[in-house]
Amino acid sequence: MSGSTEQNASRRTQAESILTEAAHTARSQEVTDTSGAVLRTDKCTIRFGGLIAVNSLDMAVREGEIYGLIGPNGAGKTTVFNLLTGVYEPTEGEIYFQGKRIDSLRPHQIARRGVSRTFQNIRLFPGMTVLENVLTACHIHSRQSLADAVFRTPRFERDEREQREFCLELLKIFGLERFQNEGGTSLPYGNQRRLEIVRALATRPKLLLLDEPAAGMNPAEQEDLIELIRLVRDRFGLTILLVEHNMKVVMGICERIQVLDYGKPIALGLPEEIRNNPKVIEAYLGD
Repeated sequence: MSGSTEQNASRRTQAESILTEAAHTARSQEVTDTSGAVLRTDKCTIRFGGLIAVNSLDMAVREGEIYGLIGPNGAGKTTVFNLLTGVYEPTEGEIYFQGKRIDSLRPHQIARRGVSRTFQNIRLFPGMTVLENVLTACHIHSRQSLADAVFRTPRFERDEREQREFCLELLKIFGLERFQNEGGTSLPYGNQRRLEIVRALATRPKLLLLDEPAAGMNPAEQEDLIELIRLVRDRFGLTILLVEHNMKVVMGICERIQVLDYGKPIALGLPEEIRNNPKVIEAYLGD
């Protein structure tokens, strides 16, 4: 009887082990699957003289997901953003957005296709109000011509009215409407971060790149930011690529995470896999 019980227990343990391994394999395949990618890089590399800032980066961000790009200081994360937005052109490799190559396009051309970004250091226009800061982003999709603007034609008036209404609606969604006539740089730090996100959304993007949005935020502001990013993704149907040093924010919001070290990708996985990855731990903490 005892032997039979032990055999049954052994079989259950073996079955559970097989199921666990199968589930892990399925999840790993899901993580590395590139189908449905709205943004894809293929062996993307950039050199500055003898320095390889980004080295053979393969990345596939699926439509509608929140994707994290992390790594130690100097890993090349912001350089990746500059490649994706046309500030830099890759030395080697290709970049695709919605199935079309964009690595040879200028920043404004990429923005018109639906890629928008925020910056590691807040870049609001100091001489403009909150509303004016947002309005500057709308003109990328303006339908008016120079002649319309000079002669204040009906098309100009209609375009300006529609843009203003759209920007005010965005400010209202993010709780900034009451500050519309105040200077953008006079807002508290957390609201300046919100305003920068609103301005990026005013370009009507499909892909939003957030470069260290939690930088300088206190714990309460970080919690608000996590909820804000979810709101942005869900309400506007966006795909979000996030660069961030704050692991609380990264692990709390990202669905998949890729890790860079000295410009080279070293890990890709789900948050719990990245948290326990020996290569990632070594990259952050050293030997």
